[in-house]
Amino acid sequence: MAEQETKKLIFSGIQPTGTFTLGNYIGAIRNWGPLQDEYRCVYCVVDMHAITVRQDPVKLRQNSLQAYALLLACGIDLDKSILFIQSHVRTHAELSWILSCNTQFGELSRMTQFKDKSQRHPDDVNAGLFTYPVLMAADILAYNADLVPVGIDQKQHLELTRNIAQRFNQRYGEFFTLPEPYIPPVGAKIMSLQDPTKKMSKSDTNPNACILILDDKDTIIRKCKRAVTDSEAQVRYAEGKDGINNLMSIYSSVTGKTYAEIEREFEGKGYGDFKMAVGEAVADHLRPVRETYAKLIGDKAYLKECYTASDAKALAYSSRIVRKVYRKVGFVDAL
Repeated sequence: MAEQETKKLIFSGIQPTGTFTLGNYIGAIRNWGPLQDEYRCVYCVVDMHAITVRQDPVKLRQNSLQAYALLLACGIDLDKSILFIQSHVRTHAELSWILSCNTQFGELSRMTQFKDKSQRHPDDVNAGLFTYPVLMAADILAYNADLVPVGIDQKQHLELTRNIAQRFNQRYGEFFTLPEPYIPPVGAKIMSLQDPTKKMSKSDTNPNACILILDDKDTIIRKCKRAVTDSEAQVRYAEGKDGINNLMSIYSSVTGKTYAEIEREFEGKGYGDFKMAVGEAVADHLRPVRETYAKLIGDKAYLKECYTASDAKALAYSSRIVRKVYRKVGFVDAL
């Protein structure tokens, strides 16, 4: 137990917005499994964040369960990690209010994601959309996390979390850990297959732009065959070859091969051969995930056992921290 406590703690959450993309998988989720041996890991399906934009309630419940099953299929081991559903653990919302009172309006106004989402959903610019970075800070600080795996687009929110924690510490005495970003060195950003200047996204209107991790083998190969490339017909990593660079990044991520090895493997071969190889490698790499997910999603009782046990662990851990926060800000002890 003492050895476990000396390990740094990682917190990460993912929104239940349907099947994860290959970009989600390579850039974040795939790395969560191996982290379990080196760190104490707390993972979360952040369904409360999801409702900052309008959701169909039935679909949200389905997506939350699917996300939970997918994370298990991608290697989260409940003997090593906590994997829970955010709305089941009340301490996140409770701590969010305390942190909101330690966050400046101007800080939230500068959040680029608020500006972007406000433009995309102009008919529903709600208060939750404005303040959800504080809930994200509460997610992290409720466990005094040392590290947070973040993509490029989330670095601003982590910096806000650090600012909030620092301000709280200055007002009430040193308490919160200032979390550091954990950014995987390889495969951090997978781009669209149809517009490789943009990040791969399942909201893309072109279905060929995005590989979903539950796509079957034929679908994955077909999407790779249709990927945008260039007219040079030479498999090499270079400036101005965004499409091929993206495919090489994907191939490297699922095979472990370096760019130099990939260039040698496909020397003298055309893009058709390379695209086929990428599609097959991705499909083969994802096959165990698809097979495990199919078993898990078919056993709702088992999934409930899993998240109920993890919910309890997350609540027990975070409650200790939130109780201390309540005492620090001057609330009367409840017990």
